[in-house]
Amino acid sequence: MVDSGNPPLATDDRGNTLLSFTRGDEDAEPGDAPLPAALVALWRDGRVLMVLDRHRRSWELPGGCIEQGESPRRAAVRELSEESGQAPDEPLRFIGYAKFVLAPDRRVEYLAVFTGRCSVARDFRANEETTAIAWWDLLEGLPEDVQPLDARIAALTRELGGSGR
Repeated sequence: MVDSGNPPLATDDRGNTLLSFTRGDEDAEPGDAPLPAALVALWRDGRVLMVLDRHRRSWELPGGCIEQGESPRRAAVRELSEESGQAPDEPLRFIGYAKFVLAPDRRVEYLAVFTGRCSVARDFRANEETTAIAWWDLLEGLPEDVQPLDARIAALTRELGGSGR
């Protein structure tokens, strides 16, 4: 699934690296590393939803850990709702697997990436994970740091036919 000879797609200041992004079948999970989490690129009027993580103080795509017995799709829907209060107009569309090397222990993991469209933004209430949300066009600056790995994944979802039109 991955050619390790290719340069990374993105890195951040914490030592995390986005190695690759591979389109594939949602039911054919990669077998060479764990798949512990899912991310969502939710688009509205050409802007992607970003959440301001309370602890890392950076703008990120909504997402998080897949719970025991939960599918990546179900985790994506749950995390989107928990972190942002938003919901897609139609079921999320699986778009691929992102492969990471994560600091500090250099562990390799995959995240399942989903995309969708939202025509009406719902009210947001700060919660234990998220202090704010923003709809970002991938060009304008946001008030805090944007997580570069998530920014690259958002751009990839748009390039690969996501809902960022």
